[in-house]
Amino acid sequence: MTTLATALAACDMLLIDGLHAFDFTLDESGLTIECMDGRQLRRWSFTPEQIAAATGAGDDWSLATDEGEHRLVCMSAFRAPDEEDDEQEMDTPADR
Repeated sequence: MTTLATALAACDMLLIDGLHAFDFTLDESGLTIECMDGRQLRRWSFTPEQIAAATGAGDDWSLATDEGEHRLVCMSAFRAPDEEDDEQEMDTPADR
């Protein structure tokens, strides 16, 4: 069974309540998320107990806090290949 903690460990971007967040930390103290909403810095903190009690599966999760419920989607960001890797692939002995 996949847990939210497992899903978070495998992702590098989150969608929380409709906002994209790249800055998040999951450690023994819980989950902390920060993102900019226009000019306002938004912060969320979830305890290990709240993370363990999250409902959902795969990439789509629901977390309950004292303030209400939050929808969390775990995502993978697209990354461009490293320039060094591209240059090494292009400079092969067969090309010479």
